[in-house]
Amino acid sequence: GRAGAGVSVRALRAEGHDDMPYRHPATVTVPGCVDGWIALLDRFGTRSLGEVLAPAIRLAEDGFPISAEMALNLAAIADLLDGQASAFELYPDGAVPAEGTVVTRPALAETMQAIARDGREAFYSGPVAEAIVESTGATVTAPDLMGNRPDWVAGARLDVFGETAWTIPPNSQGYITLATLAIFEQLGAPRTFDDPDFHHLLIEAYRSAAWDRGIHLADPEHMTASVDELLHPLRLAERAFAITSGTARWPSPFPLPGGTAYLCTIDDAGTGVSFMQSNFGGIGSGISAGATGVWLHNRGAGFTLTEGHPNELAPGRRPAHTLAPSLWTRDGHLSMLLGSRGGDLQPQLLAQLAANLLYLGMDPVEAQSMPRWALDAFGPDTPSLPEVEDTMPSTVIDGLRSRGHAPISVPAQRAWGPVSIIRIADDGTRHAAADPRVSTASVAGS
Repeated sequence: GRAGAGVSVRALRAEGHDDMPYRHPATVTVPGCVDGWIALLDRFGTRSLGEVLAPAIRLAEDGFPISAEMALNLAAIADLLDGQASAFELYPDGAVPAEGTVVTRPALAETMQAIARDGREAFYSGPVAEAIVESTGATVTAPDLMGNRPDWVAGARLDVFGETAWTIPPNSQGYITLATLAIFEQLGAPRTFDDPDFHHLLIEAYRSAAWDRGIHLADPEHMTASVDELLHPLRLAERAFAITSGTARWPSPFPLPGGTAYLCTIDDAGTGVSFMQSNFGGIGSGISAGATGVWLHNRGAGFTLTEGHPNELAPGRRPAHTLAPSLWTRDGHLSMLLGSRGGDLQPQLLAQLAANLLYLGMDPVEAQSMPRWALDAFGPDTPSLPEVEDTMPSTVIDGLRSRGHAPISVPAQRAWGPVSIIRIADDGTRHAAADPRVSTASVAGS
């Protein structure tokens, strides 16, 4: 959503902020999920909003056992949420719940019941909207909420590996996934996972595609380069030409942190959805909309306070963000749904999985099980310091080091996923594969 009418760079600077804060009322832009759900359902759905929300409402009312990951996260943010009106749902008896504790969300269930009954008005006006305005200190105003509308946009696309990859255009960073793979395809990389050059060239393709993200990525109404320019074949060819098989060269991008949920699904009619929504920093801003059970996101942390920058915070602007779901077609037919949480890691993770699947010819289960790398540098002109899962062959680690990278071996990382895949074979068979790093699942049914 767009920044609210009440945000002010001057006010943030007066509070002592030189950079955009991570958790703050000013990081709450207009929440767009509810309008997005309704728009998707109105255009492609076969069920009513009440029918679609019913399972989520039951889950909130009846409760669910929390995972180990959720238990750790709730412990980490307990002080942040303490005393807020919606916190009682997450901390039964006032204590941090252990793994397996059944947590119910009665307030959230009531809010979803109102949305199921009354549609968007139950969220963007009335008590929920009033709570959002009050909890943000009117950085988001009532007219901001009522005036919100979802946008149907043309997807960013590139042909790569004999298929067409589609993703969300800016203000999303999804174009980086496409650019990475298009650059990599031009490099003639070996078709062997254990060859260091395969990983070196994929790392360099990502770094060459992403290093200037912080310069360009913003609300498309204010960007100085369009997505078509960022994905222009000549631009990508120039970046590919600058990459060599023997040397790490490119700087790394500024990181954009994240906390996101992704799912992909195909119905019995063959309609596929690559779907992503995000509170950003796990619990988002850490600000609850009163006692509604709704925790407000902090996607506005993706703005900058730099004067004149296309991504500068201002009322009505959309922040640069990390959400990068992808959908793939072959000869005009759906061939794959692919996405992941992971903030700025998303293009890195998706490029690795796509290369495993489409360049090396792995099946989804094998592709998910392969060790991964991730870059998380803190500025341009930095060396390549990839963290690499410790199941990566030592020959690859040594080969990366000899090419100028400085790899760091780490255990398998929950945060490097879960990547979710549905691959459609030529005969129409659908193959889904869950990510072994996270408690996720693939489900088939009606």
